Amino acid sequence: MDSQRAKARALEAEITALRRACIETQAPEDDDSQVRKSFQETYQSDSEEWRSSKDLRSHLESLESELQFLSRLTGISIRNYCKKTEDLTSTEMAEKSIKKVLQRHRLSGNCHMITFQLEFQILEIQDKESLSSVITDLSIIMEPNEYSELSEFVSRAEEKRDLLMFFRSLRCFVEWCDYRKHTFKHFKEKYPEAVQLSEGASSSYMGIRNPSQPGFELVIVWRIQIDEQGKVLPKLDLLTKVPLQALELDKNRVIETAPLSFRTLLGVLGIEATLESLIKSLCTEESS
Repeated sequence: MDSQRAKARALEAEITALRRACIETQAPEDDDSQVRKSFQETYQSDSEEWRSSKDLRSHLESLESELQFLSRLTGISIRNYCKKTEDLTSTEMAEKSIKKVLQRHRLSGNCHMITFQLEFQILEIQDKESLSSVITDLSIIMEPNEYSELSEFVSRAEEKRDLLMFFRSLRCFVEWCDYRKHTFKHFKEKYPEAVQLSEGASSSYMGIRNPSQPGFELVIVWRIQIDEQGKVLPKLDLLTKVPLQALELDKNRVIETAPLSFRTLLGVLGIEATLESLIKSLCTEESS
């Protein structure tokens, strides 16, 4: 019974974290206090609610089912979670009916292919009329990966002690990475001779070449940036590699203005249609 109760509480904690990630993705304006409140609610259930091992098993099955659903919905899976509480209430504070508690949380999990570990502290001060809480420390450890863009973002989230921004932005970042990968893979399969992915579909750039025009290449650089507020934005640029002779013959400066024209086309057609248009314009028989 004790081990089952412990497992139930661990599952409740994981579900709480996933609920917050899900809600915050849909409503980024929610206040941090909602998340801290959810952590408080996690441990309010009393063991007396489970009057038999059968009730406890049923509760565990329900929690596991909800956890699986939230993991699929948010893309975030929490593998381990633990919490320690330290009562910092002094004698003087107790006489004034003031309670001061420090919560230490530790969890690990993954968002699709990216694995993370979090450690954070929440300081709560409660009196007869109100309850205030604040994240006093946040440490994020990301396992080594190919996404260099995440390093600066993690440092910013730690500095701001913004747990919600971390979950919200991480999920969005992963979704954009997945979209980029599938887009590059699609064009490689559709135009195998023209499209070059020297580092595979997970690369941040794609080359376009016309076999009948050696020395001429267009390179699509697709970065995924996270701004100061945690907003995730794709940034695509076009680079040109052309022989010197072609530059000299380009009296209308088509090659020189190609990057700017590419950005304009992105705003009109979108990413996939722009890449399709670019490949066709360079590699069709008519363009040759």
